[in-house]
Amino acid sequence: MSDPPTARPPEIEVAALFTHTHPEQTGDAVRAAVAAAQAAGCRLIADAEEIEKHGAGASGIEAVVELAAAADICIVLGGDGTILKALRVCAGTEVPVFGVNFGTVGFLAAVEREELDDGLRRALSGDFEVLKVPALEASVDTSPALALNDVSLIRPPYGRVAELAYRLGGREVGHVRCDGLVAATPVGSTGYNLANQGPILAWGVEGFVVSFIAPHTLTARPLVVAPNDVLSIRNAPNREPVDVVIDGMHVGELASGSEMHVRFRDDVGRLAQLAGTNFYQRIREKFGRLAQ
Repeated sequence: MSDPPTARPPEIEVAALFTHTHPEQTGDAVRAAVAAAQAAGCRLIADAEEIEKHGAGASGIEAVVELAAAADICIVLGGDGTILKALRVCAGTEVPVFGVNFGTVGFLAAVEREELDDGLRRALSGDFEVLKVPALEASVDTSPALALNDVSLIRPPYGRVAELAYRLGGREVGHVRCDGLVAATPVGSTGYNLANQGPILAWGVEGFVVSFIAPHTLTARPLVVAPNDVLSIRNAPNREPVDVVIDGMHVGELASGSEMHVRFRDDVGRLAQLAGTNFYQRIREKFGRLAQ
């Protein structure tokens, strides 16, 4: 198991701001963040794209290029996709990401939008715990890329069914005709993997899960992989390329006859959560609510 969450001391001097792609939904919240930062004596920074997105509403926010190098915390006004974006920007640093849910599910968020004012106060005063989150390192065209959520191999639209062989610990486990394959971190196990009926991994579990998209067999089952075992995936010869998607973004293709490797990387990101937050209660609140 990973280390339990640890308290963050109240030493927040600079906060970076991220928002999702619908500025009309977060305009008031951005102005509230500016006011909260001023009241706390903190600098609020963002990249040029973020400031341009909000126009006059971004008054009081400083433009900075290297956000992770300058910030003590990242505040996200958005859903899980925007929180993942902030986690990627801050990967490999000590900068925690504090999410206020302005999305649909917001599984990674620390607070809901109705708790904005209290959430901003707690974020800027350091009143939260920090959860260390892992990632998957995927070798795509020899260039490694980090996935905080999942790595997916997906057959292109209107293409033939994919044929993917996969090895673990150097041994071939299976050869599956399917629409694709998903390798997910514990944080990402409640996303695409869950839709594939893969198991949910609790935050803090070391390892990752592999599940298949529409497998054309009765024997392909999701598999939880030990953290030191490398997943190797090979696209069968004489088949069409399959798309490689990392955290929902298309990053390349796995060509016919080519192989890619996926490795577990512990302690890559920092996710802020309120003290006393329970993972299993969150499962019930988020996914039970959507089913009602």
